[in-house]
Amino acid sequence: MDPQDPDRGLSAASDAIVAGRAADGDLDAFEVLVRRHAPMMRAYARRILAATDEVDDVVQESWMVAWKQLPELNDPSKVRGWLMRVLSRKALDRVRVRRYHSDITQIEVASPRPAPAQLVEQQSALSGLTAALAELDDNQRQVWILREWAGYSYDEIAADLNLSRSTVRGMLARARKKIVDRMEGWR
Repeated sequence: MDPQDPDRGLSAASDAIVAGRAADGDLDAFEVLVRRHAPMMRAYARRILAATDEVDDVVQESWMVAWKQLPELNDPSKVRGWLMRVLSRKALDRVRVRRYHSDITQIEVASPRPAPAQLVEQQSALSGLTAALAELDDNQRQVWILREWAGYSYDEIAADLNLSRSTVRGMLARARKKIVDRMEGWR
């Protein structure tokens, strides 16, 4: 162990200690958080964004938000779940923008094959799902996204969000019911 290495004790420290120091402006502690959590964040972003070139951008944006907002984190021991929430919001913003632009492009250059009614129905259903997701509270939306889009297990979601498995199941059930109710017209 190099005594000149400012990071020597931080690598073994808990997330709570490292996040607390990073929140106080310690760049070495923030680097430890990045090294510790960036691989998981990249993997999660890849699941949501389907391995696009946007993954690194979304992860980078998430770290910029984290650096600015880390002092506002009430419980530094929950930094992992908090980072994942920041990342999921950024990734979902990208998905929404991409879908919006894709919808516009499809309208502008749609092939003559799909009937106008089909096109309107597809766009309307997508808008309905987007609206239904927007109506969920943040926790329900995050649980639904982790389960339905990212394919996480209940145990993985519970660990990431620091919730019990039964809480995750309940939140997911309520989220699914709200989405089903909202999307009933699209069946």
